Amino acid sequence: MLRLCFGLLIWAFCLSAFAQEEAAGRTVFLAGSGNGALDQHLTGLLQSQMGEGVNLRPITDDQIPMIGEEPVITIGPSAFSRIRQANRNVPILAMLVDRSFLDAFADRSPGRVSGILYDVPLIRQALTGKAILPHATRIALLATADSVELYEPLIDKLPAYGMSARIFLVESSDKLIPTLVRALGYGDFLLAAPDSAIYNPRTIKHILLTAYRRNRIVIGPTQAYVKAGSLASSYAPFHEMVQLASQFLDTYFETGEFPPPSYPEQFRVEINRQVARSLNIPLPSREDIAARVDRQLTVNGEAADE
Repeated sequence: MLRLCFGLLIWAFCLSAFAQEEAAGRTVFLAGSGNGALDQHLTGLLQSQMGEGVNLRPITDDQIPMIGEEPVITIGPSAFSRIRQANRNVPILAMLVDRSFLDAFADRSPGRVSGILYDVPLIRQALTGKAILPHATRIALLATADSVELYEPLIDKLPAYGMSARIFLVESSDKLIPTLVRALGYGDFLLAAPDSAIYNPRTIKHILLTAYRRNRIVIGPTQAYVKAGSLASSYAPFHEMVQLASQFLDTYFETGEFPPPSYPEQFRVEINRQVARSLNIPLPSREDIAARVDRQLTVNGEAADE
């Protein structure tokens, strides 16, 4: 009788613990980028989007090896690499990473590694330039031997939009500006990809000044470069990325797997009106540019798979 009562007590305790765990909600761990303001902002957006039913907790290094099926959101490539190296089996939803960084990991661990892609599809950037310069037909591209492949999908898509592109290969850092000058002589505008070997804080001032002096605009590579002097760039707003991240987490909790990495559905456009005035370029509104790009992508069936 005593043994039966003890067994019933253990069963009741386990049931109570399980009920408390369910009431506490689902747990999602977060690995930050190290940028306090950015991490705090994204954490607030994520927690607000996911609601009270999800416990969003920062992860410590000693917790990483013990993670089983609880998903981990990583902010930026460094956080992703830190989690991945410490536990190759942990389910990861990466944020603020580019497709070129994440695709190989997602291919090796489908359903376990996914992400909300941060880079803007180059076809969208190209159409951003054309929305500003409607008569543009030729795009100049700078690349290194290691980054040429970034542009190949774009070059194949451009003819459907009445455009073409040419890649100008930068063979060494001292040949950047001479190669840029040749590129600017060819293209109606320069399209910049997220290629840190060419577009970085050390080079961007020289690239933008050279383009400006030759009455050419630069589109991309990111929203941040518009403030430095690029004329425009498309970008995905944080709230769109967070909304998609929440949907990915819902799918994971329901099925045990993440969907494949994806871009948000909505993009916005950042513009530099001061640069436009200096070059005597009339600028539509940011909303109008984004709407024009969306229409072009929809007409050509690109919107869903860009």
